[in-house]
Amino acid sequence: MDLNLSPEEKQFRDELRVWLDANAPADWHEWREKPLEESFPYLRAWQRKLDEGRWAAVAWPKEYGGRSATLTQQAIFWEEMARAQAPPMANSLGLGLIGPTIIVHGTEAQKKRFVPKILSAEEIWCQGFSEPNAGSDLASLQTQARLEGDHYVVNGQKVWTSYGWVGDWCELVVRTDSSADKHKGLTVLLVDMKSPGVEVRPLRQMTGESEFNEIFFRDVRVPAENVLGPVNGGWDVAISTLMYERGSYGARLHLIFKRNIDRLIQLSHVFQKAGQPAVRDPLVRQKLAQCYAEIEIMRWNQLRAFSRISATGVPGPEGSIQKIFWSELNQRLQQVAQELLGPYGQLVAGDIRAVDNGFWPYGYLRSRGNTIEAGTSEVQRNIIGHFVLGLPRSY
Repeated sequence: MDLNLSPEEKQFRDELRVWLDANAPADWHEWREKPLEESFPYLRAWQRKLDEGRWAAVAWPKEYGGRSATLTQQAIFWEEMARAQAPPMANSLGLGLIGPTIIVHGTEAQKKRFVPKILSAEEIWCQGFSEPNAGSDLASLQTQARLEGDHYVVNGQKVWTSYGWVGDWCELVVRTDSSADKHKGLTVLLVDMKSPGVEVRPLRQMTGESEFNEIFFRDVRVPAENVLGPVNGGWDVAISTLMYERGSYGARLHLIFKRNIDRLIQLSHVFQKAGQPAVRDPLVRQKLAQCYAEIEIMRWNQLRAFSRISATGVPGPEGSIQKIFWSELNQRLQQVAQELLGPYGQLVAGDIRAVDNGFWPYGYLRSRGNTIEAGTSEVQRNIIGHFVLGLPRSY
């Protein structure tokens, strides 16, 4: 892979840089540490502005409001967003996962109905996949949908649903044929979260947030025209969504981790250890250097994944490698932060003595979920062992 930017890539970068310099909000730092419920309207307005400039979904085809950006251009986009310290977008699941799935598998009517409002953040999307007894083994899900006339009637429960508390629509995987093999009796429905019978309950995390929820469906009626893809062919549709999730996330996280390690290096010159700046302690330097090196390894692994996709057009197992790597790396990075900051690393937002307004204790607690969400480390290692190393599948 040629890592030098082509003239077209430089033009893309320069156009984006000029736009961000003119439009990126200067007050994001005032909103960043507020609860998501409070800052969400702010993020929604920011995504609308990005959509007006056709920057909300650069990877999407031009005919659907994107820019048909290459993988390198997508990486440039996230690098420039980080450079400008721009806020994230409100409709992250809709833009990154569900919108692309609708574009590939949806009818023309579905694309016309849903895609523009995903881009503008007028309608926020959540993802109804996991269940209490079907997390990593998604194909074992039991939420039922039976066809009655021109509607499906849905009964069941979903859990770990990010953005469920604010979601207007849900990409819901249901079982429509209980007699078929567990992978072959699934269907994907597009469900209005305001439908009668939908109940959302928050799940309180140890960070204090309710970032995700559990959702109950009781005789919820969904028009048959809201089936996404073929009836009983929902497994392939769901896998498409998961491939988008694991294929692009690492490129964004590398930039966040790089910013975090740079900040820790700064703090190592301020905090004391044995009466001198912590940076003079050889063990502290070694741990910071190890994290710095691993963040660079993560970057190169992401470029290798881009190279493979560019050559074959198909995401490979690199997504699973990256998932394990970034999730465990972040836990190590957050542990180093706590060791460096000492008691100050436990002071949360609102305490006048808190470092970076409580950013570090929140990051430490939140990182505990990294090896569970988006596919557990155990599942990812099974994928790598089977598809990369040729080992027998673990059940």
